[in-house]
Amino acid sequence: MSGDGSTGGREGVRGTLYIISAPSGAGKTSLVSALLEKQGEGLTLSVSHTTRQPRPGEVDGKDYHFVDSAVFREMIDAGVFLEHAQVFDNFYGTSRLSVDEQLSAGQDVILEIDWQGARQVRKALPKAVGIFILPPSREALEQRLRGRMQDDDEVIARRMADAASEMTHYREYDYLIINDDFEVALEELAAVMRCRRLQLPLQAQRQAGLLAALLEAAD
Repeated sequence: MSGDGSTGGREGVRGTLYIISAPSGAGKTSLVSALLEKQGEGLTLSVSHTTRQPRPGEVDGKDYHFVDSAVFREMIDAGVFLEHAQVFDNFYGTSRLSVDEQLSAGQDVILEIDWQGARQVRKALPKAVGIFILPPSREALEQRLRGRMQDDDEVIARRMADAASEMTHYREYDYLIINDDFEVALEELAAVMRCRRLQLPLQAQRQAGLLAALLEAAD
């Protein structure tokens, strides 16, 4: 995998790999879902493998590839994963081949992974773009976790403790977004990707025909 971190794919420009991380309850999944609808073509979400059980409404192959622990360990041994990590009592992993195929096809790819996985990806693909999402306060984070109505007090307390540890890693990322107002955070997330697509080296590749025509007289 070359991992050049460029964006676009159109006309042979390789896509950008975005790593998006956040503590549980910060709103990462909702923001990414809204972003995918907002951006349209050219942006896709990498579907991870996991050993956890599906939540209500989740679909195998769309939300996650659900596998058991034995299969997951076989995949680790076979070198299938670009990154993998244990989160709470379950394992999560990203298929190396799937990501590379999408980037090579010109798709910008989002990885929703934690800081452990992000470190592995950045080591393999140093030009991947990291975005960290934080809640506006610890109180807001706890309210969001309770609002899910999925976990008991013990699990929420554990998630809050893990969130405190997770949030200390924000310095390892390129961009920081505070999800206080959802629409503002969504626009900031979209702005990061618009900005990346306008970088000169990428635009020079994508707009090579136009630039050649515009500069023809100068030659």
